[in-house]
Amino acid sequence: MTMLSFRVDAQESAALDAWAELYHRDRSALLRQALHQYLIRLRAEHDIQAWERTPLTDGERTLAEIADWGPAEDWSDWLDGTR
Repeated sequence: MTMLSFRVDAQESAALDAWAELYHRDRSALLRQALHQYLIRLRAEHDIQAWERTPLTDGERTLAEIADWGPAEDWSDWLDGTR
C-alpha cells in the first residue's frame, strides 16, 4: 500500500472526523473508500466518452436486438417445483 498525504480545510477535516465517528471507522478508511469511489466514477465517465466517440457497429446492435427477444421457452411453470 502507498501512503498519500494532502491538506484539507479545517472544516472538511472536522466533517471527516464526525463521519468517521458516526460510522465507527478511522479517517484513513473513509478517505480510501472516497478515493476508490471517485476513481470508479472517473473511469465510468471516461468509458462513456469512449462509447460516444465509437458508437456500436451494426453487428453489435444486432446482438442487442437478439437479447430483446426474451427467453426461448416459457419456464414459469417450474417456479413452484411441483409440476
